[in-house]
Amino acid sequence: MSHSCLGKQWLSSVLLAASFPVFAAPTVDVHSDPNCGCCGAWVEHLEAQGFEVNHHRDGDLREIKIANGVTPELASCHTALVEGYVIEGHVPARDIKRLLEERPDVAGLSVPGMPHGTPGMETGRVDDYAVLSWRDENQPPKIFREYTQ
Repeated sequence: MSHSCLGKQWLSSVLLAASFPVFAAPTVDVHSDPNCGCCGAWVEHLEAQGFEVNHHRDGDLREIKIANGVTPELASCHTALVEGYVIEGHVPARDIKRLLEERPDVAGLSVPGMPHGTPGMETGRVDDYAVLSWRDENQPPKIFREYTQ
């Protein structure tokens, strides 16, 4: 193959790659207990999926949850904020990306509790779980995505 053919193939590859949308890495502010290991594992999951993360190990998260409309029914071990949305618990990065792409009129996403098998909770056991969206405390949450075996 001639050098000019290789050059054209390289240029075509570069142009093709440039035509695909690139996931812009939004910054996620994560608030967690300083001693929680699964929260750190969830942060690593986000970073591996292209998110920039500021991990604040605040300790008492009650005020952060209340200020951001996280009710006890939606609560988990950490609360994150990204581009005006609240992310509560072990929400998979793909669902956060979908949220940021679609921009629905919701307060945020939650995986209540700490289901086994969610990002950051890889224990060998995998539970069925749902990612919930909610608007405010006066409306029931809705299923954003379900994960079943």
